[in-house]
Amino acid sequence: MKFFHLSDLHIGKQLHHYNLKEDQEAILREVVSYAEKERPDAILIAGDIYDKPVPSAEAVAVFDAFLTQLSELRPVIPVLLISGNHDSAQRLDYASGILSRYQIHVAGTLPKREEEMLKKVTFSDSYGEVDVYLLPFLKPSYVRQLFLENPPESYKEAVERMLKREKIYDQNRRNVLVSHQFYTGAGASPEGCDSETVTVGGLDNVDTRVVEQFDYVALGHLHSPQNVGNERIRYCGTLLKYSVSEAEHQKSITVVTLGEKGTLPQVEYLPLHPLRDVKKKRGTLEEILREAKEEERGDYISITLTDEQEPYQPKEQLRQAYERILEVKIDNTRTRNQLSEEEELPLQTDPLSVFADFYQEMQGRPMNEEEWEIMKGIYDLASGEDETKESGR
Repeated sequence: MKFFHLSDLHIGKQLHHYNLKEDQEAILREVVSYAEKERPDAILIAGDIYDKPVPSAEAVAVFDAFLTQLSELRPVIPVLLISGNHDSAQRLDYASGILSRYQIHVAGTLPKREEEMLKKVTFSDSYGEVDVYLLPFLKPSYVRQLFLENPPESYKEAVERMLKREKIYDQNRRNVLVSHQFYTGAGASPEGCDSETVTVGGLDNVDTRVVEQFDYVALGHLHSPQNVGNERIRYCGTLLKYSVSEAEHQKSITVVTLGEKGTLPQVEYLPLHPLRDVKKKRGTLEEILREAKEEERGDYISITLTDEQEPYQPKEQLRQAYERILEVKIDNTRTRNQLSEEEELPLQTDPLSVFADFYQEMQGRPMNEEEWEIMKGIYDLASGEDETKESGR
């Protein structure tokens, strides 16, 4: 069985206030083109379809066009997708029953009753059957109604207990999991990027040992393609560069081929060709202007100027060479001295860590898991990253 592993489309996202609609439409068209050529048996999308829980009409139209283009391919290529932490679970689930008739399988919300299970789609090939389990993004509070007598207190425990409910006993079948969480393996944290949601206190970590029974785990959440724990557990990364920290990334489509049970999956990469690139330029104003290339004029550019003396109207001069400047930073003796002085001051940490220090000082003890969850929910709501109350809390 061969499938495309995608994630973190973040449709509707802006890059330093630049609208990425054209860029996202172009890259999604390339995905459709590759699907038509490569003929995968399925396309798995591991969450964060949209960039916000309430996507704009423009963003919804972009995703609708993508699904429509895929659905028009013949023979039909099934699309399986889950909600991520940026998505609204219930909004994504809208019309999922109708969409499933057209081989578009959406798992936005989690099971809410004891008799409900994760959405599962089964495929067959010459080696037998493959069961693909769809696990939407979750927090412990999202699934407590399923474990009222002993609710899970950590992300790891919540994921582990949700998977144990599935009772995957037949080890002769190949099993694939699609999940959107922050997984870590052997105590090592995977590589992150500036454009990802910052994790706080390590509370949302899920140890990869809870998913090792699967033949492949298609992960979403991190923007850099990488294995976690072993070769069968993988983040595919984003289709586009969503921050300056991703400027050196080579974006691609991850293509996974499952062979016989017990063998490692084969992973290949199809190179992507974005409408515009994200690049970093460093040097004096004169050097950057002299080395400017016409083919880079429309790219998204981060510029670091190293002039010791501030040049005349640098931004105005740079705009003559580059249409989409993300930022202009200064790195010279003066700014380095300022940075050195600032490093001697106490570091300003994130709001949740500040509150945690305040709580311990007032209460004489650190916050427990439940209190962390409550405060993180408040923080997510205030920062616009919460899924409101749609997920069943």
